[in-house]
Amino acid sequence: MGIESLIVFIIIGAIAGWLAGLIVKGFGFGLLGNIVVGIVGAFIAGFLFPAIGISLGGGILAAIIHATIGAVILLVIIKLVKSS
Repeated sequence: MGIESLIVFIIIGAIAGWLAGLIVKGFGFGLLGNIVVGIVGAFIAGFLFPAIGISLGGGILAAIIHATIGAVILLVIIKLVKSS
């Protein structure tokens, strides 16, 4: 993995984590937290979407949407665990 790919990976994670924090109210983790949430969300969606047969295509926008949906799933699960 080149440095350019790593930078794009981090930027997509930051955007996805930020968007997920806006969608799921009550979550704000700062820049580093958003990057982590976005990257973990991308892994969750990368595992979950092919298992249920969903494909969003390729490109940066699809990657951001993909990671955002996964990050929202992650934040909802965290919210459920914290409330119980």
